[in-house]
Amino acid sequence: MTEFDPEKFEEKYVHYFEELEEAYSAAYQQLHGQYDSAVLRAIDRQVLSESEPFYEGNGEFRVELPAEPAARVGAVADHEQFEPVLEAFVDRIEDELQRIFEFDETA
Repeated sequence: MTEFDPEKFEEKYVHYFEELEEAYSAAYQQLHGQYDSAVLRAIDRQVLSESEPFYEGNGEFRVELPAEPAARVGAVADHEQFEPVLEAFVDRIEDELQRIFEFDETA
């Protein structure tokens, strides 16, 4: 696994691009098949592609979403699964970042 340096995470796309891709991809794969694929795909491509992960300290990560995520996905926002999928996706990404950078004690 990659050794984590909080200072390097300030320039995450320079130092940790592959790890970020891995976290987002793993989160997508975990949710694939559990939720409507159109909702999952819209959130992935139109909301999370513009999200920003942050290191909060103490092994915790936070994913900040762009403004008005529902407006970014159009009619998909009206789907009953939109909010649950968005929340689950963000939670999984944060968990994956903890796992990848070895903050997850169960890893």
